[in-house]
Amino acid sequence: MGIWQKFTDIAAGAAAFFVEHEHEQKPGRRVDDAGFATALIALGAKLAKADGLVTAEEITAFREVFSAPKSAQNDVARLFNLFRQTTLGYESYAKRIARKFRCCPCILEDILDGLFHIARADGRVTDEEEDFLRHVADIFGFSSREYRRIRASRLGREPDDPYLILGIDETIRDEDIKKAYRRMAAANHPDRIIARGLPAEMQGLASKKMAMINLAYEKILAERGLAA
Repeated sequence: MGIWQKFTDIAAGAAAFFVEHEHEQKPGRRVDDAGFATALIALGAKLAKADGLVTAEEITAFREVFSAPKSAQNDVARLFNLFRQTTLGYESYAKRIARKFRCCPCILEDILDGLFHIARADGRVTDEEEDFLRHVADIFGFSSREYRRIRASRLGREPDDPYLILGIDETIRDEDIKKAYRRMAAANHPDRIIARGLPAEMQGLASKKMAMINLAYEKILAERGLAA
């Protein structure tokens, strides 16, 4: 959660500034420190609203990742309550942050990590929250592959993750992917099941698993722009 805490001092004055000058905030305005802190608060609040209900757990999680000093907590809370009313406009705040840190993807990843912490605070990440996070990641410039990696660090891998199916890590080198596929295919080929004398039910499962392995391999090759 470091990135949120690094800007605690900025937030101390930013929230109060925004509340006092809300009518002056305009789309496309130059991103200054107050605007940046405001955008962080807005993203956290609007993510909490993404599934339609802002829970106490999400509010607590927001406070954990955006740990404001006592002198600013009331203003940050007022700003959070203002933004939590709707998810509308979250893209513009994500774009402000992306512009400010377009040369520092590690900071953008820290921010996305904080948003995941808020999303999972109530025990599950809904489809609406997932869509929100995926869109923010896209605005931040992360590829689908990078998004899955960041997501996996917080939520674990999805059952249909092609890398999980092949039993490899996303950092694997291109030249090693075919070797990994061949090992997995050899170990799970239906002919081996038949050779071991296992029942027909197992042979059917083996065929389905082999199809999953082939599809996962094709997805990875397509994602990396590699030839079969």
